[in-house]
Amino acid sequence: MQADRGADRPAAARRRARGRACPPRAPELRPAVLFASLLFLVSIGIILGGVAVFTNAVEWLGRRLGISDGAIGSILAGIATALPETLIPVIAIFGGHTRAETDIGIGAILGAPLMLGTLVLPLLAGFLLFLERMGKRSGDFELDYHAVRHDLSFFLVAYGLALLVAVNPLAPVRYVAAVWLLAAYVWFVKVHLASGEVSQVELDPLYFWRRAGRPATALIVTQVLVGLGLLIGGAHLFVHVVKDAALGLGVSPLVLALLVAPIATELPETMNSFFWIHQKKDTLAVGNITGAMVFQGTFPVSVGLVGTAWNLDSGAMLSLALPLAGTALCVAQILKTGRWDPRLVLVCVLLYAGYIGYLLLR
Repeated sequence: MQADRGADRPAAARRRARGRACPPRAPELRPAVLFASLLFLVSIGIILGGVAVFTNAVEWLGRRLGISDGAIGSILAGIATALPETLIPVIAIFGGHTRAETDIGIGAILGAPLMLGTLVLPLLAGFLLFLERMGKRSGDFELDYHAVRHDLSFFLVAYGLALLVAVNPLAPVRYVAAVWLLAAYVWFVKVHLASGEVSQVELDPLYFWRRAGRPATALIVTQVLVGLGLLIGGAHLFVHVVKDAALGLGVSPLVLALLVAPIATELPETMNSFFWIHQKKDTLAVGNITGAMVFQGTFPVSVGLVGTAWNLDSGAMLSLALPLAGTALCVAQILKTGRWDPRLVLVCVLLYAGYIGYLLLR
């Protein structure tokens, strides 16, 4: 009879009884949480160290090559710090074998411009206003607005093409668009290298050469590579930690790729530019972001066009359209007034916040 009564107990009651008999899981999870938190802090420290080493070296490299501040920010710093997030779609698309991996690749491609255009640029504007309130500097961007307009206009055309191809993603259309994007970026680099004057602003001493006088080119290149290695290593460690945490919470690959991975991999651009804004090197700070946007709107997109069917759902299409809208607002300001109002740039953060709300309500 005891066995019969036990068999008749509702399943929910039996599960509750087993749950009371099991030891609490919190103590078991605590070491794992502490270790993940430690790795997170270590990754941030590595990235911050890499930012300081890399930005110092890239300024000296640009001066040694005799190129303008705009080219230093848009090309050298933009490409180098974009490498971590570029590797994610390449590995996911060409090295993966599942739809989830393809989704992660596409999400990383679309997430980077979304983050840069609707979160990072507005945060820079907000940081500028904060520094003005603290009495550290003026509240106006001191930029080479011609270079900024050139970068953002190029991004509008290139990334707009990616949106148009998504409407009719036939293979021949995708392949032609991919080739055009790569050729257009080569042209963009050529124009930047041929424009602008070499800056005569006094540079901080090279970290690897604290003595007086000009450091050797080999030493500058060595510091660039060390800083770049720290940036890439720290960003990948950050992605690994956040990815494991997100998967443990059951977050979908699409949300992970669109939000978590770009936040991690865009940290180098963000931190570089915050350093430069604080040092009143606005052309480098903004050129770093706009140059990364141009790079992200061409090379990674071409990877997606060639390696996937580029069939985007409504959420992906929206993530592609929002940075175009924010960029159009920034370009319109320059065309109308010849300058940026930081408060209007800050408004673009509403696009990013709105997209997060859209994902949560889907």
